[in-house]
Amino acid sequence: MAYTLKTQLSDDSVEVLIESIEDSQKKEDSKVLLEIFTRLSWEPAKMWWKNIVGFWNYHYIYASWNSWDWMRTGFSPRKTWLSLYIMPWYQFWNMPELMSKLWKYKHWKSCLNIKILSDIDLKVLEEIITLWLKDMAKRYPE
Repeated sequence: MAYTLKTQLSDDSVEVLIESIEDSQKKEDSKVLLEIFTRLSWEPAKMWWKNIVGFWNYHYIYASWNSWDWMRTGFSPRKTWLSLYIMPWYQFWNMPELMSKLWKYKHWKSCLNIKILSDIDLKVLEEIITLWLKDMAKRYPE
């Protein structure tokens, strides 16, 4: 039996999600992230599940031969964090100088978690997103 992800592409509106954010700082930061990810990915934002803003889909086949569509990158304005989906982390741990320039963040699996955007260097974030998208384009050409 094939595994089905709960995080699926949705017809929900990215703008409605962002406007529904009660915390004014998180709402403004989400607007900035929307602009950055849209500009760097050259793709329109799409909603994934209830609260993930994703960019540039690809078809992934897992080792078990399950497969699904997923976003190449994106973000989610969660209650505690702004979670940025920039994977794989093993690649970035091989670039400690770049990661040290980012400033305040935490990571968990494939997420870079940030409290507020003023805690990080946005130019470094843009560099990381660009490197990730280039890596994904090599791994999953269209």
